[in-house]
Amino acid sequence: MSDDPSVIDEPARSRRRLLQALAGVACGALARPVLAQSAYPVRAIRLVVAFGAGGIADTIARTLSVRLSERLGQQVIVDNRPGAGGALGAKIVTAAQPDGHTLLVTTAAISVNANVSKDAVDPVNALMPIVNAASTPTIFAVHGSNPTKGLMDFVKSAKAGRFTFATAGVGTTEHLTAEFVFRPLSGIEPVHVPYAGGIAPVSATVAQQVDMAVTTIPTAFGQIKGNALRVLAVAARTRMPLLPDVPTLREAGFAEFENSSWIGVFGPPKLPVALGRRLNEEVNLALKLPEVRERLVTLGFDPRGGAQDAFAGYVKSEVEKWGRVIKATGITPA
Repeated sequence: MSDDPSVIDEPARSRRRLLQALAGVACGALARPVLAQSAYPVRAIRLVVAFGAGGIADTIARTLSVRLSERLGQQVIVDNRPGAGGALGAKIVTAAQPDGHTLLVTTAAISVNANVSKDAVDPVNALMPIVNAASTPTIFAVHGSNPTKGLMDFVKSAKAGRFTFATAGVGTTEHLTAEFVFRPLSGIEPVHVPYAGGIAPVSATVAQQVDMAVTTIPTAFGQIKGNALRVLAVAARTRMPLLPDVPTLREAGFAEFENSSWIGVFGPPKLPVALGRRLNEEVNLALKLPEVRERLVTLGFDPRGGAQDAFAGYVKSEVEKWGRVIKATGITPA
């Protein structure tokens, strides 16, 4: 080694270069996940709606898509994939890349199907619950000209106790709710008329092809507003602000039962936890916007939101609840 301190021997210089190189590699490795996360989304986001256009899931998806597009800086596309009671759309998302660019919007129907079909998607274990966006209770509605004063009056005045009620299909939450409410009553013969989709039962009731529609407020809102339909009872614990004069089932003289058909957002099962939380926050922020809340409330929805863990627990309890209802009614969803 030279006695001149300004001269650095070659081995020392090599060690210094090696340490600098290793430090650079380490910093790059630490920076990459942060950069990758901050870059989300890098392309359009697809909201796979498990039901057709015009339904409650579609309404929520299209409302959220506008606000999420604005916040995330990428187009959010609504992709309706109805079929198999919502299972078709759910399966598309279970098979999607877990990068947050493909999400599912579905309803409480997924918690019913989990109890009865081997082909159904488990909403807790085969998907990642992200957020409960909104809910709306089941209603019992008749033609606007029907003179009955309430649901119990309607049941008692039915000729020979026989009446028809229409729903969006066998095993839907509306069908199960009606069966659960009507079956304990003696001397009546309710006849279920299933349709494929939520609009058809409303149209059939307005056309007086059936006696009653068991449906949701958003689905029937236009006909209710125009007095073509009259709501006799709501399957909720408290009255709806949009229908303050309509009694709950308990107030109408029936067993208390709540069926809020929720609409939730789910991701693929291996979605990174941090990304799931980010999406939960974004939907919550969108639901807090005054214009979004006003639109949903006006249509008969209850905007929800909330923590991701709370929604996961709620979905699990819903699967258990509908399992009990299916057992009590003996109805096997199609």
